[in-house]
Formats: sequence, structure tokens, C-alpha cells
Amino acid sequence: MYQLPEEHEELRAAVRALAEKEIAPYAAEVDEQERYPVEAAQALTAAGFNAVHIPEAYSGQGADAVAACIVIEEVARVDASASLIPAVNKLGTQPILLSASEELKKQVLPSIATGEASASYALSEREAGSDTASMRTRAQLDGDHWVLNGTKCWITNAGESSWYTVMAVTDPNAEKKARGISAFVVHADDPGFSVGPKEKKLGIKGSPTREIYFENCTIPENRIIGEPGTGLKTALATLDHTRPTIGAQALGIAQGALDAAVEYVKDRKQFGQAISQFQGVQFMLADMAMKIEAARHMVYASAAATERGDARATFLASAAKTYASDVAMEVTTDAVQLFGGAGYTRDFPVERMMRDAKITQIYEGTNQIQRMVMARQLLKG
Repeated sequence: MYQLPEEHEELRAAVRALAEKEIAPYAAEVDEQERYPVEAAQALTAAGFNAVHIPEAYSGQGADAVAACIVIEEVARVDASASLIPAVNKLGTQPILLSASEELKKQVLPSIATGEASASYALSEREAGSDTASMRTRAQLDGDHWVLNGTKCWITNAGESSWYTVMAVTDPNAEKKARGISAFVVHADDPGFSVGPKEKKLGIKGSPTREIYFENCTIPENRIIGEPGTGLKTALATLDHTRPTIGAQALGIAQGALDAAVEYVKDRKQFGQAISQFQGVQFMLADMAMKIEAARHMVYASAAATERGDARATFLASAAKTYASDVAMEVTTDAVQLFGGAGYTRDFPVERMMRDAKITQIYEGTNQIQRMVMARQLLKG
């Protein structure tokens, strides 16, 4: 039958219960104080939801891609910042899972699975965002060590994470720039590594975003992921797996906003009746719910496609991320409208959700880039 297996629905119920009890009560405070959601991190780790995608061979839960999306969705429903804990753990470790040596997997993954450590992903630079092949960070082999120099920006959870998956140029003279880039794993304690101050952001304020710096940063030779020159290929393959998780985050934000709006319009009275009785309000709610349901199916379908190695995975990942994030922006904006003046205040969660939704249209590839990816997949036939 066309439905999620029982274990996925049981997982949803478990994560929702935890999120409402352990994460939601702190969401407004986390946003207001712009602080890392330590309560969420502790609760997710205690329950084993901090990195469910890591295989059992590396002390993880071994959950499939759809399950990982459900975890992120349900956490994002109450706090988008907290949902970046499982989401970025997947983003930071996916290149390792795809291309690293067994030795490197065993060195890094168990600590993330148990919550002892967390991971971040370092691809973007100030002058190399969508144009990733133009990055300037360099890595040179010096005996039995790699030496990295450069700066990465927009690094989610930088300063909180222990491990960083980093893309750097190892062959600046490569015939194609993309083939001169390699992937590495850097630890926060490695000499020459440091983090910058937190960015001042519109939303997801509980998740720190910082630059990270490499100043003759020295790491062991075996911390390269895959063969030299394969880093960008690994990075792009990673995004096929992680763009659905951004769709899941957007989906959760939208669902949280709809839930809040439904509750509010049933309680708010004007002209002698609840505003939920007005047809205009009902039409808005119907459209919001319809778009969320469509986004949910796209997100799950794209996650399942990456799990089974479907040839359409790249197209589906971009489509799910784009549609779900556009829906999140529309739904949260409509939710603020349904709350009226109250929605524009910080006394209710929908203004935070509206601010948080915006980033889902930007990171892991802007929605304009996603449309280019989709078009190229279609034209390739």
C-alpha cells in the first residue's frame, strides 16, 4: 500500500513527543537570546535522534533516509534551529559515508553517532557560493600531512561541531577546476584551525553560523576523503542525499505554522464568531494544508530515491528542496496574516517561523540554482 511503514509512524510519534516536551518550551528563548539549543542537543542525543542516519557498524541507528527526514521534520515543527542538529550531522558525515576509507569512517562516525561529537560541512566561500569550483582554500601534501590554508563561510553550527568536512583545491593547475578539488576531515583541535564570530542573522538564530579559518592547518595524510581530485564530485553527490533533509526542515516549519494558525483561528473571535467560520480564512487554511501535503510526498519520495540509488535522485532532491522551501515561505507568511497584528509580534511563534523559513530557499543551493539543476537533468534525457 502507498503509505509509510508502521515503524516510520512510530518514529514520528516518538520524535514529536520529545520535541513538544523537551524542545518547544525553549524555542522562543533560544531565538530571543540567539543561543545554541543545548536542551534540544541533550534531548536528541539521549533519545538517539541526533544522527539516526549513521549505520549500525559505526555505533549508529542505521535509519533510512526517510526516517532521517521525519526526525528533522518533527523537530523543525517546533524549532528550526534545533532541527539543524540532526540535519547538519548528516550533511557533515555524508561525504565520509560515500567516499571515505574504512579507517576514516571508524575514526569519525562513532563519536557523532553517540553524540560525543557533531559534524559540520565546509564548502562555501565568500567568492565561491553557487560557483563552488572557484574556491580558493588550498591543501598541499607535505610529507605525511596535508596543510590547509583559506577561509570557509556560512558554516552551520561552526564552533559547536568537532569535525568539519572541508573542500579544498589540491591541484590548482587541473584542466577542469572541479577536478582539482579534494575533500578532507578536519578536527577542531587540529593546529591552525579556528572559528570566527557568529553571523547576525534573520532567522535560525539558535544555530551559530560562522566563518572557519585554516592557517597552515595541519592534518594527517589519511584524513583525505577518497582520492585527490574527487572532492567536488563527492560534494555534489552529498547534496543529492541532503537536499531532501532541507525540504524536511522546510516542511516541518510549514506544518508548525499551520498547526499554530488552525488553533488560533478557532479561538479568535470577530463579528460574534470564530474567524475559522469565515470562508476566506477556510480557503487560506485549505491551500496551506494542500501545499504542505504535496511537499511532504515530494520530500519522502526524494529521500527514498537517494536510498535506493534511483537515477532521478538528483532531479527529485532539487525538486523537493525547492518546492518544500517555497511552500514554507508561503505558508508561514499566510500564518502571520491569519494571526493579524498578533502574528507580527514575538508573543506568538509564527513570526519566528516566517523568519526561519527564508533560509531554506537559500542554503544547500539557492532555489534558482535548484531550477538549473532540474532543467539540466531534464535536458540530459
